[in-house]
Amino acid sequence: MENINTALLLMVVGMVTVFCILLIVINLGKGLILLVNKYAPEEVAADKKGAQGPTPIPGNVLAVINAAVSVVTHGKGKVAKVEKVK
Repeated sequence: MENINTALLLMVVGMVTVFCILLIVINLGKGLILLVNKYAPEEVAADKKGAQGPTPIPGNVLAVINAAVSVVTHGKGKVAKVEKVK
């Protein structure tokens, strides 16, 4: 019985230790993110296209996308907007 008590105590101490270390890692990660966002903000890239709008997507591609959404959602889904990702 003494071995079981020792094993349970060791398990609880180990789990509490891991939990505390994970909390420390999470808080340090959040702090690092805040520091980086404060002192090294993301650079804004200039738009190379200028005043040009997005290139239109061909009608046959839109038809395929609409058909795929209709099949997957059993006719309940609707395509509101299609954009090409850079």
